[in-house]
Amino acid sequence: MSRILIIDDDPSICVLLQRYLQRQGYSVEVAVTGAEGLQRLRSFQPILVILDLNLPDVSGYDLCQQMQKETGVYVLMLTSRVSAADKLQGFQLGADDYLTKPFSLPELQARVQAILRRQRLKTEIASAPMLTFASLVIDPETREVTRNQRPINLTALEFDLLYALARHPGRVWRRAELIQEVWDFNHEGDERVVDVHIGQIRKKLETDTSKPELVRTVRGVGYKFEPPSGEGWVGEKN
Repeated sequence: MSRILIIDDDPSICVLLQRYLQRQGYSVEVAVTGAEGLQRLRSFQPILVILDLNLPDVSGYDLCQQMQKETGVYVLMLTSRVSAADKLQGFQLGADDYLTKPFSLPELQARVQAILRRQRLKTEIASAPMLTFASLVIDPETREVTRNQRPINLTALEFDLLYALARHPGRVWRRAELIQEVWDFNHEGDERVVDVHIGQIRKKLETDTSKPELVRTVRGVGYKFEPPSGEGWVGEKN
């Protein structure tokens, strides 16, 4: 049974969502403050957190960032903020999806199901081969990435995106293809979410983000992965 934690300062919304998701077969706990949410995150160990941004004791953005540092849990942000800047900030801090109020319960369920499908993808990736370049190692079993023997701390979504790109060196991916491959659903047609996460990967992985070596932009199309010049492809290891 998939575990879902709801963090929202409106008790009526917590009760509504808890009852609805429990009827769909999920195990659900709720919290009405950020501090309580962190406590339940550690004890309940949910797969997914539905997170309101307007909490009484902490910003939902800050809480999302803290949860990503601790566990890499999937996060569905739930908020009345509708601007593109708010959405992009949420994605930059590790959110997997962003649903604005008001919303319908079937829409919420569809978003939850789509995110949890990524959990199954994560399981499939875990049995996939390790990718090894001269200076870069991507291990799907441990979900660890190192470059020049230095560990690179990626979120779950960032790892899945990097692995998808690196598994096919030189292939050019359109943004819509990456959304289907990694997210397994369409972010309401907003493909900028790919750009946000590519930017985060580059910050952590590249020596110079203004001249990326590994994840390169193909103008007017999308992205491709290339080993650094002179390194070449070492291969996959089972």
